[in-house]
Amino acid sequence: MKRSAFLTVILVVLAAAPGWGATLGTAAGTAIPSDVQQIITVDYRQLADSPTAMALKAKVLPDNLKELETSLRGVGVNPDKDVDSLTFASFRMKDQGVRVIGIAQGQFSRAKIIKSMRAQKIKPAKYHTSFLYPMSGGMEVTFLDNFTMLFGDQNAVQAALDARDGNAQSLVSNSQMSDLVSSASDGAVWSVLDAAGTQNMMRSTLGDAARLADYETVKKRLLGSFYTMDFTHGVKFDLSVLTSDTMTAATMSSLLRAGMLFKKMNATGVEKTALENVTVDSDSSHLLVHFKTDDDKFQSLLQSPMFASITH
Repeated sequence: MKRSAFLTVILVVLAAAPGWGATLGTAAGTAIPSDVQQIITVDYRQLADSPTAMALKAKVLPDNLKELETSLRGVGVNPDKDVDSLTFASFRMKDQGVRVIGIAQGQFSRAKIIKSMRAQKIKPAKYHTSFLYPMSGGMEVTFLDNFTMLFGDQNAVQAALDARDGNAQSLVSNSQMSDLVSSASDGAVWSVLDAAGTQNMMRSTLGDAARLADYETVKKRLLGSFYTMDFTHGVKFDLSVLTSDTMTAATMSSLLRAGMLFKKMNATGVEKTALENVTVDSDSSHLLVHFKTDDDKFQSLLQSPMFASITH
């Protein structure tokens, strides 16, 4: 089954693991290296308050997040009670490709966790002024402060600590991504993508409509993107793609609407209903995609064979 424009956009949310968001704390922001591709947040408090959000999590929770929750429990942290939010950041490392770090913020007890690890005879290794504790799955964890834990593989964690300690550049020095974070992080749900990630996402989103224009030329004018998602009254999803100029935003808007029209001609049932709840527009240099529906309709979408086909 070919993905519609709307479904591929929603898949961006799902690929984000998923992203119920919270404000990015100072400790988290300083520990994210500057060459960041994507930042995602998982707000466990808001997740628990929304049956629809919990249903979405149950459908799309990836194995790596399940392993993380298991690892946290192994060091005395109950994600359902102790963690307020999780932040994930993927970033590039020279000669090592893309690495991922996770940052947990919550009301857990640093002393209790360390005591639990000592009881399990888990011995830390020192890196600069920080102590790194091994976790299951080849990850390591350290504390940024009493309420913030950093975890990932050894190289990723060390790169994050280098950024935090001023030995390498952090997110603060990446003005474009910092601006995207500022635009997105007020939402209940948010994620940001850099230019390369946005270009790949939009190529997939456009599908057959990409053939209507020289997308390889247009894509160079896509500078980044962010989405927000809210579950307060039904489900609301908003995607904003930053382009270099008004003409590019208008062109991308037209292409995306064309892709939706192609799909609507053969859409039936829940897929057609979903497409009818999508609007695409442009505002100055931004491409804007908006989707809104009620909880019942979204839960029906989660149960559809079409949804299963794009999330597996």
